[in-house]
Parts: sequence; structure tokens; C-alpha cells
Amino acid sequence: MKKPRLKAKQIAALPIHWDKKGRLRLLMVTSRETRRWVMPKGWLMDGKKPWAAAKIEALEEAGAVGFISDTAIGKYRYKKRLDDGTKVKCKVTVYPMMVDKLKRRWKERKERTRHWFSLKKAAKLVDEPELTALLTELNKDPSALLALREMAPAA
Repeated sequence: MKKPRLKAKQIAALPIHWDKKGRLRLLMVTSRETRRWVMPKGWLMDGKKPWAAAKIEALEEAGAVGFISDTAIGKYRYKKRLDDGTKVKCKVTVYPMMVDKLKRRWKERKERTRHWFSLKKAAKLVDEPELTALLTELNKDPSALLALREMAPAA
């Protein structure tokens, strides 16, 4: 008898900013268990729109504060290992976020490391092939991210 295939939906923030030299940077965090570089992501939240949940994940996991778009920039899939060892196929919807500031103290600061990377470097660091492809595409043509900069309210 085959095991049932578990599937789940998650959301992620793509926290970005332009540095003082005008270079586009992506904020990534380490995962808690394997210490891999990942984007802030998590489960959908009851009563919250998906992009609002992604914004909360960015705050909790990376201490990032800013404007998040309600329009997804892409999706990717990966297998998440649960506490009991079960693997769940997750489809992650990614929402771009313009980071205005980073908090010095945030919820998961003792469990994760955060760092700004170029999109090219970030694409090499992640383990998920579809996320690598998404970041590579954005690096080649960041016009969707430039549009986000125009939409973000002035700080």
C-alpha cells in the first residue's frame, strides 16, 4: 500500500532593497535546522491574506519591515521535512517586499542568521531548482522589482 502524498501551500517574502551603490540586494535567512540559506516563508494564516502572512514571516524570521506587494512574483516547489520525519510537497507563492528597515531585535534572531545577497549569489545558494530559476530570471530582468519600488509608499 502506498503512502498518501501530502501536499501543502506556503507563502514567502522576497525581501529586497537597493544599496547605497544602487545594487539590488535580497535578504535571506538561514533555516533553523539545516542552516541552509532560504527566504522567509511559512504557512498560510487564518484571517490573513497570503501577502500579509508573507510580510509577517519576513518580520518574524528576518526582522524585515517594509512594503509588500499583493501580487505574487512567482512560485516554486520543495519538500519540507516535518518534525515526525514525514516529507510534505510544498508549493510556495512568492511576494516581493521592499525593505525599509531591519529591526535589531526580532522574534527568531537567536535561531537564524540574516544576510543581504545579490540575486545572482542568492540563486547559487538556494537548494530548490525552481527558486534558483526564479532568482536567475529576476536577476536578468528586474523590471518587476523596479515596479515594486515605484508602488512602495515613500518612507
